[in-house]
Amino acid sequence: MLFNLLRALALIACTFAAANAGAQTYPAKQVRIVVGFVPGGGSDFIARLVAQKLTESFGRPVLVENRPGAGAAIATELVAKSPADGYTLLLNSAGPMGIVPALSPKTPYDALKDFDAITLVVIMPFVTTVHPSLPVKNMKELIALARARPGQLNFGSPGHGSTNHLSGEMLKLMAKIDLTHVPYKGVAAAMADAMAGQIQMLSGDLTTLLPQVKTGRLRAIAVTSAKRSSFAPEIPTYAESGVPGYDTSGWFGIAAPAGTPRAILERLNSDIVKSITTPESRERLGTLGGDVIANTTAEFTAFIRADHAKWAKLVAATGLRDKP
Repeated sequence: MLFNLLRALALIACTFAAANAGAQTYPAKQVRIVVGFVPGGGSDFIARLVAQKLTESFGRPVLVENRPGAGAAIATELVAKSPADGYTLLLNSAGPMGIVPALSPKTPYDALKDFDAITLVVIMPFVTTVHPSLPVKNMKELIALARARPGQLNFGSPGHGSTNHLSGEMLKLMAKIDLTHVPYKGVAAAMADAMAGQIQMLSGDLTTLLPQVKTGRLRAIAVTSAKRSSFAPEIPTYAESGVPGYDTSGWFGIAAPAGTPRAILERLNSDIVKSITTPESRERLGTLGGDVIANTTAEFTAFIRADHAKWAKLVAATGLRDKP
């Protein structure tokens, strides 16, 4: 028994030594960041900015690999099943880490167990807008009108299960109002109908909707984040406008497969945080309407767990979960 114990301890020591040695030489080959969306969008922009900065830090190219599909679940599953060696990273977000697991009983990965958090790069609040013909100028007036006309006000989204869709469901639940969801195949179609007055409400990215607000085609009501956006600080939050505790912001961060050596996670966290908090990076990320966060691995882990629980609670309360 003593021999077996000593042997086990020796194996643990060897494993630890090997992991530590690997961390000291990291990166010894190309690192890739897997993105669950098509090239050219905001998520791709964020991943390529991080890749560029890591390339400068590592002294070797960092590749961005786009694997779109299934609400980014394809890319997320790929990274979950990759070796935990720091060479395959994930641009994770609210969809695959919180909404997809909440909606689908067949998610092919465990969002809380299959990944090690590195850092939350950016939070990207939505802005809720209405057609100018709607007689409301703030969230309190919108809620009052919805209560006076139950089920008669429509809100659009890029599709069922999108963050935009569930943001509307969250408002319905927290404000105790009845709104009708109208799903579209993408933001462009939803925005066209919102500006035409075919739907009364639409929540979306600040950079997409604010230009329409400035031309008077839409009216901004509130931002969905817990704090005001630095991109549009004049627009109040839901919490300031009669819905305390409301927060359904989009976000993007970097994660690795579970079991990645701690030293590698700390190296990645340090390099990414330093690179995205420079004035240049903040300005570039700000063009997306995002606020840079750059937190610790522990803080990002807690954030993911809280976000995951929020969406699970909402889906359970609304009965939106997909049938097995």
